[in-house]
This record gives sequence, C-alpha cells and structure tokens, in this order.
Amino acid sequence: MAELRSWVALSLLSGLGLRSVHALLAKLESPDRILSLTLSELMDAGVMKEIAARLSSQKLLEEADAEISKAHQLQVALVPLDCASYPPLLKEIFDPPILLYLLGQAEVLGTDSISVVGARRATTYGLQMAVQLARDLASRGLTVTSGLARGIDSAAHRGALEGKGKSIAVLGSGIDVIYPKENRKLAGEILKDGAILSEFPIGSFPAPQNFPIRNRIISGLSLGTLIVEAAEYSGSLITARLACEQNREVFAVPGNITQKTAFGPNLWIKQGAKLVQTWQDVVEECPARVKERLLAVQPDGPQGASLFDATMTGEEKRVYDVLRVDEPLHIDVMMSRTRLSQSELLGALLELELKDHIRQLPGKCFVRRA
Repeated sequence: MAELRSWVALSLLSGLGLRSVHALLAKLESPDRILSLTLSELMDAGVMKEIAARLSSQKLLEEADAEISKAHQLQVALVPLDCASYPPLLKEIFDPPILLYLLGQAEVLGTDSISVVGARRATTYGLQMAVQLARDLASRGLTVTSGLARGIDSAAHRGALEGKGKSIAVLGSGIDVIYPKENRKLAGEILKDGAILSEFPIGSFPAPQNFPIRNRIISGLSLGTLIVEAAEYSGSLITARLACEQNREVFAVPGNITQKTAFGPNLWIKQGAKLVQTWQDVVEECPARVKERLLAVQPDGPQGASLFDATMTGEEKRVYDVLRVDEPLHIDVMMSRTRLSQSELLGALLELELKDHIRQLPGKCFVRRA
C-alpha cells in the first residue's frame, strides 16, 4: 500500500510534467524513493523549489490517501506503472501514464486490441462501417478500443458488443464522469466483459485539453488505429499521428471526397495508411501470432450474405434489396421502388427490423444493418 500511495501522490502532483516524472523515476528508481527525499535533495536532483516543496510535504500524501479512499468507495482499481495488470503495449510508449484508474475487467488490458476512432458528427456510412468492422474484428477475438465519444467511437463500442467481443473505453475525464451522459448505458454494457480507463483523478471534468492527452492511451493500447471518418482538424487525426509515432499500424476507411469527414482517412491513405474495406484488411497487418489466431476463428451468428435467410418473405426481400448500408431511404421512396402497398411495406419493414436486418433512422428513413 505504501508504494501505491506514492504512485498516486506522484500522479496528483501538479506542475511537474509527466516526462519529468519519468526522468525522476529513471534516476531514483521508485516513487517511494522520490517522496522520501528532503527539499534540498529534490532540488539537487533537478526539481524546481516550488515542486520540491510539494513533493516533500505531508499534504500531498494526504491527498493521495483521500484519492485511494474515493477509488475504494467507487470500486475503482488503481493500476500503477509497475503493476502486473498494467497494459504491456502501453508501457512501451514514450510517455505512459504512471497511474491508471480502472473499472471492469483487468485481464482485458493484456489482450490484443485495435483502436477505432473517428468523427463525432459522423455520416450514416461512417457509423455503419464502424459498427461492421468493430463487430467483425471483435467476433474474431480482437478487443476494440475507443474513446466513448459520440459518433464513430460509440458505434465502434456497440459493434464490439454486437460481435460478443470485448471493448475498452478510454475517458478524457475522471473514471466516475461518463461523457457524454447519454453513453452511461453503453458504458455499463462495456463493463460486463471489457474495461473503462482514465488517467485523470476521480471527479475530473471532461475539459477540452484532456482529450488530446487521452488519445495517446487509445493508440498506445493497440496494435493499430483505424480511422473511419475525420474532418480536417479532428482529434482522431491526432490519435493516428500518435499511433504512427508509437510505431503502430494506421488503418483508414476511404470516404466520399465530397464529405468533410472523408478528409482525414483519405489523407492518411495518401500518406501510406492501410486502406480498409473489410476486417481482413486489418488482420493482414497484425503480427503473425495474432493473424494466425484470428483467421482460425469462426464467429457465431449471421455473416454477410447469410442475412438473406430462409425466413425472408418475397415482400421483405424486395424491401431489403432497395435499401443500402450508406444511404438512408425514405419510406415514400421505398414504396415507389418496391411497388408495394403501404400496409405491405410497413409489414415488411417491421419484420426486417425485428430480424435485425435493417434499422430505422429519424424522419421515417431506413438503412440496412452493416
């Protein structure tokens, strides 16, 4: 507990950057050693006087004790850098967090993961692709990591859950502050077999500057990062750049060049990112041991063309055939194209929704499920 207390104290110390903390750890070997030094010894080690005064004060340790108590009350695990549960891939990056707050299953942190990131204001095409790719990858045993944000992040988490796989959500806020609030239910579903992570102290507000900081964790946890949609100044492009700097793979789903959200993935493809159309494109770039394992998996449930199952009636087939994954179709247009009566069309749409082959969007529009 003494060692954990020191790790927590270091993580709560303001004014000393993470890289300076790592430099101190490299020089002095342990957080206990750092906190045992006197003011003059810390200054001799290169720490500024104001920071050294905080490091050598009892108040910092009291703050650490309070943080540990809050974590215990919330059933949050504290995972310091030297803990066996600390994600091995994350430990390899230039500036890994010295402390992680964890809700959920610690063992998922050691699994092979792919990050899926993208625009908050995503198109129907982008959302469908994120769900489809995440579902296909998760159903074969890859953990899907993302940031629990609106848009592509949420779609990626949902896809992983649909594939009966595991997912990790990395927050830009305290572990107890789910943002956006509408994702609380999704967060609860992730926790059943996956995990939620944060490096920010309990209760931290989701400030804008937090998100670029957390992005290095999203990319650092994973074998590679997949960009589905991202506008020119999207935070997802920061995640892709960080993945590149961390010597991880970068994947991108090509988009319609007339869409602003296609700028990011198309730019990365031009710069050498792997173009992704199906889950196989991602698996091809995985290490040999991972690729062999994933290709051997035969996921349960319907895949691809098997959506045309034997229970689909003639009317349902006609409706399904006019729908697309990437383009919502209004009910009036479907009536014209299928030449079905209103009652026949509504009946077919209801059955297709119940069979989970299609989904309804606002404004009486429908799309195929990816």
